[in-house]
Amino acid sequence: MPTTSETPVLDTLMAMTADSIERCGMAPDMLILTRIAALAAMDAPAVSYLAHVEPAMREHMTASQLQDVLVAIAPIVGTARVMSAATHITEALGVAIAVAEAEVQNGM
Repeated sequence: MPTTSETPVLDTLMAMTADSIERCGMAPDMLILTRIAALAAMDAPAVSYLAHVEPAMREHMTASQLQDVLVAIAPIVGTARVMSAATHITEALGVAIAVAEAEVQNGM
């Protein structure tokens, strides 16, 4: 079944994420924290964290909660992965802020 979308990979990832969320019985905040832990464990790039910024903000999650996740998994995944995750989370937040500011400036 061919797709006519200009972003078939992104569309597929979004569909997989939506399906996962629909089938998961976790509370939204716990789901986000679990996904952040998994991203840190696999040393995911900043763009992977970016997909979780908006849901985290909707759930009123705090930087302290994100730090707690990194502290909790540090003995398992190691210092290098935790520091990499912290850097990537910071980069993702910076991108999200820049996009929001651009939208405000453009009257969106």
